[in-house]
This record gives sequence, C-alpha cells and structure tokens, in this order.
Amino acid sequence: MTITNFEEYEFKPFIVEAIRKLRFTEPTEIQKRLIPIILKGESAIGQSQTGTGKTHAYILPIIEKIKPELNEVQAVITAPTRELANQIYHEVLKIAEDASDAEKITARCFIGGTDKQRQIEKLKTQPHIVIGTPGRINDLVKDQALHIHRAKMLVVDEADLMLDMGFLHDVDQFAGRMPEKLQILVFSATIPEKLKPFLKKYMENPLYVQVNPRKVTAENIDHLIMPTRHRNKVSLVNAALQAFNPYLAIVFTNTKKKADEVADGLIAQGVKVGRIHGDLSPRERKRMMKQIQDLEYRYIVATDLAARGIDIEGVSHVINYELPSDLDFYIHRVGRTARANLSGTALTIYESSDEDALNKLEKLGVNFKHIDVKNAEVVEINDRNKRKKRQKQEDETELKAKSMVKKPQKVKPGYKKKMQADIDKIKKRAKRIERRKK
Repeated sequence: MTITNFEEYEFKPFIVEAIRKLRFTEPTEIQKRLIPIILKGESAIGQSQTGTGKTHAYILPIIEKIKPELNEVQAVITAPTRELANQIYHEVLKIAEDASDAEKITARCFIGGTDKQRQIEKLKTQPHIVIGTPGRINDLVKDQALHIHRAKMLVVDEADLMLDMGFLHDVDQFAGRMPEKLQILVFSATIPEKLKPFLKKYMENPLYVQVNPRKVTAENIDHLIMPTRHRNKVSLVNAALQAFNPYLAIVFTNTKKKADEVADGLIAQGVKVGRIHGDLSPRERKRMMKQIQDLEYRYIVATDLAARGIDIEGVSHVINYELPSDLDFYIHRVGRTARANLSGTALTIYESSDEDALNKLEKLGVNFKHIDVKNAEVVEINDRNKRKKRQKQEDETELKAKSMVKKPQKVKPGYKKKMQADIDKIKKRAKRIERRKK
C-alpha cells in the first residue's frame, strides 16, 4: 500500500504533532521507502541527492523506537562535520520537544572543538540518543564515559564524505564495541569502491534504497553560465551579486586559500561577506553560522564543506567561482538552493579550460542558459557552442546533399562542376526549409 501521509505510520502523538509543526504533509520518496524498513529494525543503505529529506527519514523512526524507560544509549548518529551534527541534534530536539514526561527522550551532541571534560561530566546520566562527530564519540567511548555497548541503532550520515575526511576509522573503532545484532543505517550521496569494505564488514544483506531524481538537480533551479573573457573574476562575482540582488548567496571555491582570496577581494570592493572553510576555529565557525542565521551576511564565500556539511536556510543563489574537480560536488553545491519547493539560481563563471566539465554536466541533463552582466543587469548571450553547432549542421547538410547527388557512370568533362552545382542547390533548399521551421 502506498503511504500517502505521515499519519499512516502510526507514530506516537508527540511525533505527529512535531510533523504538523514542521508543516510536513507528504513524505518524500526516500522517507516513503525507508521509514517502514527502519521501523521493522532492518539495516539499510540510503542513496539520494542532497535536499531529499533523508535526515527525517531516519530521525522519525529512531525516535519512535526509543524506549524512554531505559536510561541507556539506544541510538548513535554520526556526521562528518560539527555543523551537520549540530543540525541533526536540533532536528531531534524539535521532534522530541512535545513528548510527555513519561515519553521524554534525551539527546546529547558531542563534537570536537568543545570542552571534553564538561561533556564527560554531563554523561553521569546517559542520553537515549547520541549525535556527534566520529572522533569525539570515539574519545568518549575510549574514556569509558559514553556507554554505547547496548545501543541497537547506528547511523552513518554522509558516509562518502566521512571516508574522504578519514573519519571512518573512528566509526570502525567504536562500532566494534556495539552489539553484534546492530541496526546500521548508512546514508551517502555516492557509494565509492573504498566505502564497500566498511559496508561489507558491518552490514549483512542490507536493503539498498536508491532514489534517482527525475533530474540530476532540482527542477526549480535556473542554471546559468557566464564566460570570464579575460576579466577579473572577483569583479565578475561582485557584478553578478549586485545584478541578482539575492536574499542569500553562497560563492563556492575549491580551496580554503581561494575562499580567503575571493572574500578579501570582495571586501576590498566594499562588499560585506562571511566565510566558511576548514581553517576557521570551532568558535569562529559557530559565530559565523549564527551571524548567517541572523542574516548579518547576505553573501558567503565557502568551500565544499558548506555544500555537504551545513544546511543554511534561505539560499536563493549559488555562484561557482570555479567548477569543482569532482562534478558530483556541482550537484551538492547547487542543492543548497531551491530547497523546500522554493526556486533558486546557480551561476557558474567559466573559463575556456572548463569546456569539458560543462559538456559532461550537459550530458547529465543540466541545461545551461548563457548570460553576462552588463550595466548591473543580467543579459542573455549566444550559446558558447553556437559556432560549433552551426558548423556541425553545415557538415551534415553537405554529407546529405552529396549522398543525394549520384556520380555519373560515364564521366564527362566538367562533371565535378555540375555535381557541385547540384549539391549547392540541395544545400540552399535545406537552408530555406530550416529557416521556415524557425
């Protein structure tokens, strides 16, 4: 039977009330497919693009399954970044806030860059749900402050990013101390080969749920590209920001060094910008996130950390200062906008060396609109491949015309000129037909 709304899952009343407050009416595709599996206690691998509602796909059934009367850790949720862990923690609190005293569920967030001793003191009473970064969770387990040996559920969120950042080793260490019969839920945008040994070690015949979007990116995103044409890129970003007048824009770079260069360049041009990258201290990152949430900044320069690890509400525009070397990250970046059925704009500032990457994205189904910014206005320009397409069309017409003109069996003087004249006639006719169609 197809699940048409959340009430059919028969969640506890306080969860139903939280869903109503969050204004969720219809489960997303990954929620429809995963919630029943998780409620049954089965392990699963969920693969879907960013912004598909996967966090609530596991939060809702996990909270439903928690037994409040047992004062022990029952679920461990790991995330690769502090911001993402914090975000999941606050989503758990939102769902659990209306629980009655008898149903009260406790959750704690443990992340690096915070006072470990204070966290150990708080663990005199073990929480029902633990959320955190793998390194800090592993430290607390090794210090025998956090007791996870009876927990029945483990979530590994953004597993491919966890792998890239080298955190799977920590997960491996503390997962080995958890019960043999463990429900493991792994979420990942991609399943790289290097992730498979970990999955094989801990997951026996897991259910694999892949949600393929109808389009590689959300339908309500406008994908724009703008050529540099030997102009200063920071000035182009500034011009684009002024022309778009966004509610909130993220400018993506590939490295921390480049993020600082772009942010400093924009500041030098009188633009107020925030920045998010791995070199910020935990305190600086926390302050920056608060300032962004309070809308002190309309423009943020960020590395791909913000594409995967942080959910910033209200992003109307994404600007790729440079294309990522891994094109999957183009999808993650633009997925920061057009969330919750809103529309969004993704602009890529490209150089001639980016042609191959743009062609690959077009083959994936990304339809680019070619624009430039003139006098603080966005104007449409010709397709960068217009000349190539015209040449290809002319070559095809030439071949077709040649195939239609037969070479005479007996060659007479001047036959080549006559053949060429016939070919030219057919080509002219084809051009007239094409013009009429247009």
